[in-house]
Amino acid sequence: MDQLIPVVNKLQDVFSAIGKQTLDLPQITVVGSQSAGKSSVLETIVGRDFLPRGSGICTRRPLVLQLYCTGSGETATEEQHDTNGEEWGEFLHLPGQKFYDFSEIRAEIERETERLSGKNKGISNKSINLKIFSPYVLNLTLVDLPGITKVPTGDQPEDVEQQILSMCLEFISNPNAIILAVSAANQDLVNSEGIKLARSVDPDGLRTIGVLTKVDIMDHGTDCTDVLNNQVIPLRRGYIAVVNRSQKDIMENLPIRTGLVKESKFFQTHPKYRNMLAKCGTANLARTLNQMLMHHIRDCLPEIKARINKMLHDVSSKLASLGESLDDQGTSAKSAALLKIVAHFANNFSNKVDGKGSSEVNNEMTELYGGARISYIFTETFGKRLKTLDPFEGLTDEDIRTAIANANGTRPSLFVPEISFDLLVRKQIARLEQPGLDCLDKVQEEMLKMVQQSETLDLTRFPDLRDRTFEIVSQLLRNCMLPAQQMISNLIQIELAYINTSHPDFVGGKAAVAAAQQSRKLQQAPPGQAGQPRIAPGGGSGAAEAGGGSSGGPSTNHPTSSIAPFSGSSAGAPTAASDGNSGFFGFFQSPSGKGQASRAFGSTGSSGNNNYSDANDVSVVRLAQVPERMRCTSAPSDKERVETEIIKTLISSYFDIVKKNFMDLVPKAIMHFLVLSFKGSLQNELVGQLYKEQVMADLMRETDDIASKRKAFSEMRDLLRSALDIVNEVRDFQPVHH
Repeated sequence: MDQLIPVVNKLQDVFSAIGKQTLDLPQITVVGSQSAGKSSVLETIVGRDFLPRGSGICTRRPLVLQLYCTGSGETATEEQHDTNGEEWGEFLHLPGQKFYDFSEIRAEIERETERLSGKNKGISNKSINLKIFSPYVLNLTLVDLPGITKVPTGDQPEDVEQQILSMCLEFISNPNAIILAVSAANQDLVNSEGIKLARSVDPDGLRTIGVLTKVDIMDHGTDCTDVLNNQVIPLRRGYIAVVNRSQKDIMENLPIRTGLVKESKFFQTHPKYRNMLAKCGTANLARTLNQMLMHHIRDCLPEIKARINKMLHDVSSKLASLGESLDDQGTSAKSAALLKIVAHFANNFSNKVDGKGSSEVNNEMTELYGGARISYIFTETFGKRLKTLDPFEGLTDEDIRTAIANANGTRPSLFVPEISFDLLVRKQIARLEQPGLDCLDKVQEEMLKMVQQSETLDLTRFPDLRDRTFEIVSQLLRNCMLPAQQMISNLIQIELAYINTSHPDFVGGKAAVAAAQQSRKLQQAPPGQAGQPRIAPGGGSGAAEAGGGSSGGPSTNHPTSSIAPFSGSSAGAPTAASDGNSGFFGFFQSPSGKGQASRAFGSTGSSGNNNYSDANDVSVVRLAQVPERMRCTSAPSDKERVETEIIKTLISSYFDIVKKNFMDLVPKAIMHFLVLSFKGSLQNELVGQLYKEQVMADLMRETDDIASKRKAFSEMRDLLRSALDIVNEVRDFQPVHH
């Protein structure tokens, strides 16, 4: 049990050698306001003068003070017992050097403080580690922190108070630290900076012990018994009162041990304090701190051991990833290392594609990575976009009418020309190629990310090998892209090569006509007066009927049942329905030839706005100038509307068929020609390009920093092993339950 504190002291030395405090070790941290007597308390515990003194702030860097009792638990050597006695100090920054003159210890603290903090009251958070070996001390580890000051002096910055507070919080926030809050007894405790700072991180006072200084200079008639009885600001570990040497004693060089005798006499003879001697005196404070620290260390050791084991495992893994140095090894060793690195790299990529590898940042439940991202592109990015793709995107009714007119040529047609459907649907199918190529590009980008994520520490050791590897990988990826791009383009070319109107899912002409009739029926206004024309579906044959008067009954043989009203002519215009199927043919027949060309190309007959007559000579009739570019921009006739609806129905049906095929085949083509082809040939391509004796030496040359990293990790591993051995010296890890 007595050796627990030296164990932690050794651990502190180990982690100080590592260069950073990676473990929260148990220690006693001393806080308080400037001139509260912190340094005097520490000197009294040690029994020697060794801390800097003077006006203003004296402690300007944290001092980690490790006390070792040489009278019990450790045998002093002959080297330790020289003419200067059996007490000495050692600094961590001066290994092997012993200071038997404690005034030299003070001088070295001042020199080391000035080295980083300057000579004019500057502060630094870099700690000074000092060991004191003496038969008159108990094993303790204490950290003396700068006193809290309000007004900057010398070279101190304007925010010196905040800097000191931040420094103190950095140490006392350690959950394994015991806080020694020093307060002057001749001041109101509620104004104590030490207590205030301790309560900010330990509000319940579970790991805080209070120390009251300057008890001997309190006003006559006053005492601090209520504080010692934990009645003012309760602390779990209570308060202890001490009497340090006065300034006069210090100036007269009164020995500290003589001061301890005076302190003992003061408490024993005081009418109030002699009844509570267990809570008074530096000796009681040292014993209390020693017992508290030992029990606290024993409670913390299991966690400390677990943390050290984890750190050792992490460092060993990093060191193993760096491998052994190959500089002094032969070609065979370098070749074996190269093959191992290539295989590891290719295996990492394959696992990421197949979903077998784990994410480097442990985000398996927060985001997709690897092959799952490719699947997301197929289903969400590509699939959903094609599902919402409008078959008439970029295609207007005017475009359709223009295509129909071009297909008719000079002759008005009786039926919707099939060539117009063929041309228009090809145009819409060709638009599918770009989304397929975009999907391919996005998959390639994800594969590049997976390649970068597959890089191992083994590969980073050799910069030339790494650069060459990524060069080969990039070229292989480009080579696999070409057949994938060609396949996607071929899928479109295959669809364009043959428009299969016999496809079982295709709507067909008859159904398209019926759908157009139904659409016209829904759009047709209800009859308001007798003789007003009306479109009505004509059974399964798709015939059109006109209802006259109020009867609204069907009449297929009456002359007034012709389709003439759809051509824009008057109700009595002649019709061409003499073939016996007037309802169907009437949709596509040119009603009388009158005004047909003008409707097709946007003319408006004899409108005055078209300049059909010469303004200067009304007897001369002239035609308007023929435009260089003609389109069907005028209001469509009923026949043109029906033709447009039929074409749109056919395009929509066939486009959906092609779109479904494309949505299914593009991901398959990408997986076959790009993803699986790349994954399957990656390792063979790398081995074939890299495994060459003439370039082996250059490829397997390490970077300059790898050797330094390997050395640093090796040293850290050895130190952590030493730390684990130190912890394993203590066999009893059972925590003490208070």
